[in-house]
Amino acid sequence: AKSTLFQAGDEALLDDIADTILPDTTDSPGAKQARAGAFMMLIVDDCYKEGEQKIFVEGLKKIQAESQTQFNNSFSALNAVQRHELLSAEDKMAAEYESIKETDAPPHYFSLIKQLATFAYFSSEIGMTKALRYNPIPGRFDGCVEYKVGEKAWA
Repeated sequence: AKSTLFQAGDEALLDDIADTILPDTTDSPGAKQARAGAFMMLIVDDCYKEGEQKIFVEGLKKIQAESQTQFNNSFSALNAVQRHELLSAEDKMAAEYESIKETDAPPHYFSLIKQLATFAYFSSEIGMTKALRYNPIPGRFDGCVEYKVGEKAWA
């Protein structure tokens, strides 16, 4: 069945948001190429509680509204610098909210979006095999492996 939570164009919006958080690098493709938006919609639709679903979907609307207010354009039509500026402000606002909220208060919408974008990307084939070091047939267990700064983490 089709989702009743999301509107047409929300998958592309989620792809653009996730790709702003996790963009292409010289070593790995970004979240858009991993189709993070489709995964995010599936998880929100199937796994989030009703209250979190509402926060998430309303958060998308708030990001679009802020984009219109600041830049007089939809988020997807913004350039990379504008997208980064907008989401950096959202991230700062979410961090401030999370630091002062009550224990049982709902999470900030951008915290939900950012966490799910990260999960979607690093759960994807692209995230696991291109951004992380991936060994499909690992050898013995080695509980203490030396890590050098700048190395990719293991998938």
